[in-house]
Amino acid sequence: MAKLIYAAISSLDEYVVDSEGNFDWSMPDEEVHRFVNDLEQSIGTYLYGRRMYEVMQYWETADTGDGELSAAQEYARIWQTADKIVYSKSLQQVSSSRTRIEPEFDPDMVGQMKAAAAHDISVSGPTLASQAMKLGLVDEFHLFLTPIVVGGGTRALPDNVRLPLELLDERRFGNGVVHLHYRIRQ
Repeated sequence: MAKLIYAAISSLDEYVVDSEGNFDWSMPDEEVHRFVNDLEQSIGTYLYGRRMYEVMQYWETADTGDGELSAAQEYARIWQTADKIVYSKSLQQVSSSRTRIEPEFDPDMVGQMKAAAAHDISVSGPTLASQAMKLGLVDEFHLFLTPIVVGGGTRALPDNVRLPLELLDERRFGNGVVHLHYRIRQ
């Protein structure tokens, strides 16, 4: 059975976007990006809300290079070869390959996908991920804490959700980012 994984790069105070809508402070350096790429290799399908999909569309046309790849070029290749599902009532069409729109987040469909998938599934964006967490669908978390406090914005984790977690791994990077890998404790 595939796992549903939520990964987020956040500030130390757990915001993925600051109160002005900026997230430039969270851009990973080459070391962190390569680590993220290694994690993303297991993902076969990305689940997005409209806003996160609009941010991620960049990777559809990003340079994928010819020789030795930068971490960004490698990620572009990973993203372009994965399937994507965008949950949106307002989005009428997509501009990336291997992408479809679903009007509603259907937990039964996600459960069926997990049971049938050969590769893990990623839920991206805090709004969509919070729905999946509240429904008990998320199996693992990869949280990247960036050494900055932004004081407000969009939170990486929802309020009013209680999940018992088991720490599987942690890693410190040279730029001060810390990666925490958790799974739901049974």
